Amino acid sequence: MFKTLRKIWSLRDLRKRIFLTFVLLIIIRMIALIPIPGISNETLKEFFSGNQVLGLLDIFSGGTLSNFSIGLMGVGPYITASIIMQLLTYIVPSLDELNKEGESGRQKINQYTRYLTVPLSIVQSFSLLALLKSQGVLPALAPLALVSILLSSTAITMIFVWIGEIISEEGIGNGMSLIITVGILASIPNQVANTTALIASEGEIDMVKVYGLIAFVLIAIFTVFFIVLMNDAIRKVPISYARRMTGKLSHSTIDTFLPVKINIAGVIPIIFALSIIVFPGLAGNYLTHARSGWLQTMGSNMVKFFNPASLSYGIMYFLLVVLFTYFYTAIVFQPKQISENLQKQGGFVPGIRPGIQTSNYIEMIVRRITFPGSVFLGIVAILPLIIQSVTHITTLVLGGTGILIIVSVVFETANQLKSHLVTRDYEHY
Repeated sequence: MFKTLRKIWSLRDLRKRIFLTFVLLIIIRMIALIPIPGISNETLKEFFSGNQVLGLLDIFSGGTLSNFSIGLMGVGPYITASIIMQLLTYIVPSLDELNKEGESGRQKINQYTRYLTVPLSIVQSFSLLALLKSQGVLPALAPLALVSILLSSTAITMIFVWIGEIISEEGIGNGMSLIITVGILASIPNQVANTTALIASEGEIDMVKVYGLIAFVLIAIFTVFFIVLMNDAIRKVPISYARRMTGKLSHSTIDTFLPVKINIAGVIPIIFALSIIVFPGLAGNYLTHARSGWLQTMGSNMVKFFNPASLSYGIMYFLLVVLFTYFYTAIVFQPKQISENLQKQGGFVPGIRPGIQTSNYIEMIVRRITFPGSVFLGIVAILPLIIQSVTHITTLVLGGTGILIIVSVVFETANQLKSHLVTRDYEHY
C-alpha cells in the first residue's frame, strides 16, 4: 500500500490530478455551507431526517438541501436529467442513433442533458420551496426573494456540473459521484456528535443506547462487506471466437467470457421506488381534510398504510424496488444487441447457436441473476427502517443507498488510479 502511495506521489501528472480534484471538492463544500439567510437549520434538518424522499434527494444534492445552501439542489437536477436522457436514449430512435455515433454522439447527448438540467433545477427548486412553505418550515417569500433563490440555485447547480466535468476530465474519478460522496461523508461528524449527546444526556450514560450503538456498528460493518461483495459480483458467460487463418498460420479458438453484473441497475430503482411510494402518503394527507366522511376515512387508512414507520410501508417499498430493478435492467441491458455484436465479431457461446438463440440464452441468464440483484437492492433500500427499529437510535442513519454510492465511487476511483499507474508503467518500456 505504502509502495503504491509513493509511486502515485512520484508521478507529477497524477499528483496534479489528485491535487486538482482535492481543491475543487473543497470549493464545492465551501459553497454548500453558505446558507440562505432567514431559515432555521435545525428545523430543516429535523424535517429532512423524517422524510426519506427528501433525505435521498439531499444525498444527490451533495448535502446542500439540509443546509439550505445557495446551491439549493446541488447536482440533483443533473442526476435527474441524466436518468431521463438515459431512458430516452433507449426509447427515442433518433437519440439511439445519436448514441451509436461514438464520442461525438455522446457529447451531443451530454449537451442535451445540460440543457435539460436548467428547467429541472428551476422546477425542483420551486417545488421544494412550495413543500417547505406548506409544512410551515419556510416563511412566505416575496416575489423578488423567490426569483433570486431560484436563479442562484440554478446557477450554482450549473457551476457544480461544470466543476464535476472538470474533475472527470482533468482530475481523478467521476466528478458528479465524488461530489455526492463528499456530501454524504460530510454529514457523518454531525451524526456522531448528536449520537454522543443522546447517549450521555444529562450527564448519565444510557446503556440501552450504548448497546444499540454497538449493534449499529456491527450491522454497519456487515452491510459494507455485503455491499462490497455484491458490487463486484458478476456472472461469467463463456464466449469463444472462431479460429482464424493469417497467411499460412492458423490461430486456435480464443476463449473468454462476457461479464454480466448482478447489480446492473445501480441505485436507480431505489430512486424510482421512492418517487412512486411518496404519492399515496401525500394524497392521504390531503384526503384527511376532505369534507366527505368516507374520503377522510380512506385518507386516514392511506396515511397509516404508507407511514414510513409501518411494516406495510417497508414491504411495499421492498417490492417496488424489486419491480423497478427488473424494469430498468430490461431497458438498459439489450441481449439482442449483444448477440448481434458477438456474431459480427465472430464470437459465440459454446453449445448455443448464434443469433436469436444466443439472445434468448443471455436474456435467461440476466433474468436469473437479476433476482438476487433486486433482493439486494430491496434490502439496501429498507435498511434504515430495519436499523432504527433494532437500535432505537434515530440520530445515526445507516443509509444503505449512501453506502452503496460510497463503495461504488471508491472502487471506480481506485480503478482509475490503477489504470493511470499501469499506463505509466507501459510508457517506460
